[in-house]
Amino acid sequence: MGTNHRSQADGTSPTVRPQTGSAATAYTPVLSLESVTTTFEDEAAIGNFTLSVQDGELLTILGPSGCGKTTALRTIAGLERPDSGRVRINGRTVADEETFRQPEDRDVGLVFQDFALFSHMTVAENVGFGIESWSEAKRTARVDELLTLVGLAGAGERSPSDLSGGQQQRVALARALAPEPEVLLLDEPFSSLDRDLRERMREEVRRILQAAGVTTVFVTHDQTEALSISDRVAVMCEGHLEQVGHPETVFAGPESRFVAEFLGNPTFLDGQVGEDAVSTHIGPITLDQLPGLSADESGNHVAVVVRPDDIEAVAVPASEADGIVRRRSYEGSTIRYRIELDDGTTLEAMHNHTAAVDLDDPVAVGLVADHEFAWFDDEAETDGC
Repeated sequence: MGTNHRSQADGTSPTVRPQTGSAATAYTPVLSLESVTTTFEDEAAIGNFTLSVQDGELLTILGPSGCGKTTALRTIAGLERPDSGRVRINGRTVADEETFRQPEDRDVGLVFQDFALFSHMTVAENVGFGIESWSEAKRTARVDELLTLVGLAGAGERSPSDLSGGQQQRVALARALAPEPEVLLLDEPFSSLDRDLRERMREEVRRILQAAGVTTVFVTHDQTEALSISDRVAVMCEGHLEQVGHPETVFAGPESRFVAEFLGNPTFLDGQVGEDAVSTHIGPITLDQLPGLSADESGNHVAVVVRPDDIEAVAVPASEADGIVRRRSYEGSTIRYRIELDDGTTLEAMHNHTAAVDLDDPVAVGLVADHEFAWFDDEAETDGC
């Protein structure tokens, strides 16, 4: 992989956002995976996988389909046995070369894509399913507490089949929280919901998890979902971690071309380093906006990560144009354009819904962003991880 550059000027690893409560004390991970490899048919689904999660943190494992994120979750849960490495939960080894604790002996809660509610049980019976060994009074109090937490107070005697998709999801979440697990695992929990309900539910689930104070690992392929709900994001590709950090840090400072490309539909804009700026086909970008790049590299070519909201396109006479609009996609509150520059480079621009630019219009293109940009050496690899 070619050289990559973070958005931080000093090049240091991102620090963890301050937490409240017990997480404000010295860092002690509730969950850790240490050099874990899990294989299927002699091929590593996850390889040399190392990750830790703090008390009360919501960490999302994000990646494309088939990258190994669900295998990582199943390895944590005890549904898959790793071939090597160690898994610890609250300091206790639950899997290594000598130890393998079954899922019921790991103190984890699970919420799957399909919710897996029992249709022959009431809502209250579903929520209390995992705490049947508790006394009736304690179990009833816990069920009532959780139904109130998830906004379903009074629905205990209803059948799950009478509930909406969002309500069923909240019942599944309450059931997973009932035994007070050390770690909660959520596997693509919003995938079966329509878009509007997904957006509402991720806000609601975030509220519930914060109120419960439970350490959570969330798996998704949806970038918006991961960036909006998480304390930290762990981006995966082909069985290994590409980058772990705060959502803002990972988005603004991708450490590989894969991460940059997976988040935010970027253009890798070719530029040549000069004394004060990098010259590009849409204008100069000052070196102050490109952390880690200096005039010492004058003459070298770099690829600058530019995203659609960084670009302004204005309809102009053909003689003044930098390119032509090849695609126009109306998305309601925004319009997304694909523009072909005179040199053949294509880039995307995103404007509000009143933008007066049409398909096949010649346009002048420029940057409207004054923030720092990530960049990569021009020879850095562009395919794969």
